[in-house]
Amino acid sequence: MSETMTTRVGRLISGSMNALIDAVENAAPESVMEEAIREVDSAIDDVRTELGRTVASKHIASKRLMDENRKYESLTENIEVAVKEARDDLAGAAISRQLDIEAQIPVLEAAILDSGNREKELESFISALQAKKREMQDELRMFRESQAQASISSANGNSVSTGGGNSVESRVEKAGSAFDRVLEKATGVAATGTAGQGVNAAKVAELEKLAQENRVSERLAAIKSKLDEDTK
Repeated sequence: MSETMTTRVGRLISGSMNALIDAVENAAPESVMEEAIREVDSAIDDVRTELGRTVASKHIASKRLMDENRKYESLTENIEVAVKEARDDLAGAAISRQLDIEAQIPVLEAAILDSGNREKELESFISALQAKKREMQDELRMFRESQAQASISSANGNSVSTGGGNSVESRVEKAGSAFDRVLEKATGVAATGTAGQGVNAAKVAELEKLAQENRVSERLAAIKSKLDEDTK
């Protein structure tokens, strides 16, 4: 059975660098990294297609809900006319139609809500996958640069150190931390690595605190406004 959209995105976003490490051991890291980037591109296209279908479904359900609400209001007016004209038979038929509409409205509202939630989820998938792609492209560029440097060092008769900051292990660890940050942002699942440290993490934390304070202020203002209206 093919994996679901959510499972596929989760695998790509939270996937470890084991595949890259295996590729390095097999002396074919660049091809594996390029293939991984192509898979992310393919996933982005698929998510966008699904997002388009979701937006269309939401639009159709919203239009249907508006139409049913208009019919309901029109029937209410017709019922009043029928009652005034002592046409209980017509009023009863209109009321029966209203009951049918009342049964459909919650279903349409639920469909709109589900589509809205799915839309937000898919948009977060695209953002996370795009971030993942950028990180992978950076890793590929760093790898190519290190390979070029290694070739120059080899041509000059110098040995290439594997314990410095540009070693494969060091770069894999750095990339893994970045991927953890993307995963935590997209899914709310706390990362297990060292993500969250450093200047960028501090800025993100400051931004989250500011956003939280704004939400609190907006909620407080709304409550005060409602209380003012109630006392008038």
